[in-house]
This record gives sequence, C-alpha cells and structure tokens, in this order.
Amino acid sequence: MPDLFDTTVIKSLTLKNRFVRSATWEGLAGDDGSVTPRLSDMMAELARGEVGLIISSHAFVSPEGQAGLKQLGAYSDKLEDGLASMTKAVHDAGGKIALQLAHAGTQANAKLSGKRPVGPSALPDADCRELDAEGIAATVAAFARAAGRAKETGFDAVQIHSAHGYLLNQFLSPAWNKRTDEYGGPLENRARLLMEVTHAVRGAVGAGFPVLAKINSEDFVAGGQTREDSAAVAAMLEAASVDAIELSGGCRPAGEAFMPARKGRIKTKEQEGYYRQAAALCKSRLKIPLMLVGGLRSIEVCEEVLKSGLADYISLCRPLICEPGLVKRWHEGDRRPALCVSDNACYAPGFAGEGIRCVTFEKKRAKEKK
Repeated sequence: MPDLFDTTVIKSLTLKNRFVRSATWEGLAGDDGSVTPRLSDMMAELARGEVGLIISSHAFVSPEGQAGLKQLGAYSDKLEDGLASMTKAVHDAGGKIALQLAHAGTQANAKLSGKRPVGPSALPDADCRELDAEGIAATVAAFARAAGRAKETGFDAVQIHSAHGYLLNQFLSPAWNKRTDEYGGPLENRARLLMEVTHAVRGAVGAGFPVLAKINSEDFVAGGQTREDSAAVAAMLEAASVDAIELSGGCRPAGEAFMPARKGRIKTKEQEGYYRQAAALCKSRLKIPLMLVGGLRSIEVCEEVLKSGLADYISLCRPLICEPGLVKRWHEGDRRPALCVSDNACYAPGFAGEGIRCVTFEKKRAKEKK
C-alpha cells in the first residue's frame, strides 16, 4: 500500500515523499524576471519544510509571455546565474526543484512586456493577435531554450504549463482556439502546439531528464476543454515522453467559483479535492504518475487520494504559502489540517509589489502577541 512518505523515483529524480509544491506566482522576482534572494529563501524554506518536489513559479519563456509583476523569467541566458543560485539554495537545504515553463498567451501583461498579447485566435473580447506560423515556431523554440537553461542551472526537472487559461491551454481549448488550420479543429490539431513544445523540450534536455506537464481537468468556461479532452491530452503527453502529469483546473475568466485558486473555507473533508472525478478518468488512461492539486487540506484526505489510486502525488500551493513547514509537521505526527483558510488574501501583497505571503495569519499572530 503506498504511503505519503514513501521514497519514490520519477525517471532520474528521487523524491523523499509524495508531496509536491504546486507552482504559483510569488511576485518576488526582479523587474526583469531575475531571481532575488527573497525568492531563493522562499524555495529553500520549502525544502527545509520537507516538500518532496518544489515546482517554481511559472517562469515566462519569452518577454511577450509575461503574466504578472515581478514574475520569474527563464527567457534569457542573462538570468542563469540567479536560477543557479536558487537551485543551489534548494539543494543545500536538502530539496529538489523543477522549473515551470510558461507563456501567458492572451493573459500576458502588455504594460510589462510592451507587446500586444498573442493567442491561438484573435477574438473580439480579447485584445490579442493570432499567433502565426513564425510566432508558433518562435514559441516552441523559446520553451526549448528555457528548458535547456533549467538543466544547465541545476534544476532537477522541468514542467510545461498547459493549464489555467495560459497559451498552451488556450490552444487546447475550443473556447479560445477558433483556428481552421492544422492547429485548430479536432483535439489532435488543438494539441499540436503542446506536442511540438513537448518534443522540443525533450530534445533540449535529453532522454534521461524528467519532463512534467500541468494540464486543466476542465476549463470551466463555455465551450472549453472537458474532462474527456484532458484525459486524452494526458495520454498524448505520456506518448510524447512526459514523465508525470499534474492535474489542476479552471481559468481566470471562469469566475470566482472556478478560479484555479478558489476562495472560501473548506469546511468538510468531502469538499476537499476539487478534481477527483477528472483525476479518476485521467488515471485510467495513464501509466506515468499523476499529481493532483486543488483543495487538499487534511492529511486524511491526502492519504485517501493516494491509497484509492486517484493520484500518485499530492500537490499543495496555498497551504504552503501559509505553512511552508506543513509537510514536516505532518511527518512529525501533528496531523491537524492545514491552517490555510483559502481566502486568497496572500495575493494582495503580491499585487502591491511586495510578494505573496499569508497576511491572514500574520494578523492573527500579531493579535496573539498583544
């Protein structure tokens, strides 16, 4: 019977347990996307907290793909020294880290990049231009170069971000992809860019290096990607040499109830695990490991997800913003649920340029000291 604290292996990557820090935007990079000491310190703290695999913030692979303020970048060789310093900090703390590779597509911030966002199609309600053949080739090359930088700077794996309404997810989704060429129409065509990126990334890092992918369970928008689509894409990714899939869900246009980071306290164990049904469908199509993120807050539910065969790894994001040492606490026998109340207040300091942090418990601790 699998255990949350098993030592496991994904290709060349040996992990001390089955917990994964799911990537998020920390707002702690430099204005140019460079690694800062605060960002390195955050990653090292997660390693000291015994997170088995840390997945970095979504690192933009080209300037026009930048989503947010002070977002980590992987688009230039000039960023390599900082990336190497971050991997060293994690390794010195006993951890393992993957670099998440991303392009925001129509969600890119034109004020930061100075460029008009691109997407699979030029839609009337989105200020973007359709990515042409030259742009597609450049995007594929940008993902490959960023993957090569990750390997060169000591990352233990890379993850291709194809979720949350960003560019690769947009190509997969009929809600955004209205193309009539070889990149539009049936799922095999809509998945073409993702497959090209995957093959290019694999070519850049070699056969023995772990390549992961993150996909939506569903988009939760009208006409978007369905569970069946996602299960089929997961199988395509496995055939294209991906070594593990992380399953998430939702997009920013989906509204508050179906955002990837959903607001609202999770009051019962039955409410935990937003994407269980989609995970079961994906798992039935895969031989490679599945990582599940979304609303997991208690160690009992994490154990249930693992032992029932729904997933092979437990991914956590906001609980580790609140408690970087949560996994260590559980490992040492304190089985209380995560303290995170899912209020998303952690993002407000990020939008203010200060970096994300759990302001809810900062306020609570300040009151307790009075």
